Amino acid sequence: MLFKRRHSDLPLAGDATSRFLPWLVALMVFLSSMAVAGAFVIGAVIERWDRDVSGTLTVQVLPAGGEHTDAVTEERVNSAIDVMRKVPGVLAVRALDKKRTLALLEPWLGSTEMVQDMPLPRLIDVTIDPESRIDLAEVALRLGRAVPGASLDDHRVWLSRLINLSRTMQWVAVIVVVLIGMVTSATVVYATRTGMAVHHGIIEVLHLIGAHDDYIARQFADRAFALGIAGGLMGLGLAVPALTAIGWAARRLEGGFLPSLSLPVLGYVAIGLLPLLAASLAMLTARLTVHGTLAKMP
Repeated sequence: MLFKRRHSDLPLAGDATSRFLPWLVALMVFLSSMAVAGAFVIGAVIERWDRDVSGTLTVQVLPAGGEHTDAVTEERVNSAIDVMRKVPGVLAVRALDKKRTLALLEPWLGSTEMVQDMPLPRLIDVTIDPESRIDLAEVALRLGRAVPGASLDDHRVWLSRLINLSRTMQWVAVIVVVLIGMVTSATVVYATRTGMAVHHGIIEVLHLIGAHDDYIARQFADRAFALGIAGGLMGLGLAVPALTAIGWAARRLEGGFLPSLSLPVLGYVAIGLLPLLAASLAMLTARLTVHGTLAKMP
């Protein structure tokens, strides 16, 4: 059996110093779960935004003033479509009607009844080849000369800034997890050294009868692993309902100005492995601490 209890000559189960370790590991696993989930969700959102936006441009045509506003605006839209269709690398050009424009504004304004009768800018959706090298500045200049009140919006500008922000947030999440691991290791070191001080006499007797350092270190490591896995499972048990509640709240915002905030499969796997990783870290830290302490003993 993988977790079969091995014989121990040290009464570590009754140590009061190790009773707080499972609770600390539980807190660390809970916080790590939040950080890992956030990093994976941000990565998935940015990947979807990059996939959906990287091959598109938007042309905005301001409504014409004076008489025959709709007719003049429609003429400008057709002229903008002709200009964009002549650009090498453009795959498709489609003008959005007023109904579609109002649907895009609805997540931000709520009810669009107040703006239905207002002269809204006309939007043209342009699909481009992501591999093509289009001089957008030159296209925007040509478009502005041919169509009064027309402008070109390159989504890749704000998308690149958004991606940089998300990457920074992901690295912050990684740093948080690393710091949590360092705190856990420091706590295990303290608990292990305290346990060795409490059982100093028994450890000396074991040395006298020929016990190797690795035999003593293994007993502390096994105890640290058992406490770590227990605390890790408690932390995971706290994280699951918390993530479920956050996911439920996020789904109420989806379909508006936020995309789907679901956690990918790899994120669930990573969070599920956190208790085992925390227990393994505690076991390794305890083993190294014991070996380092015993090496300094006369």
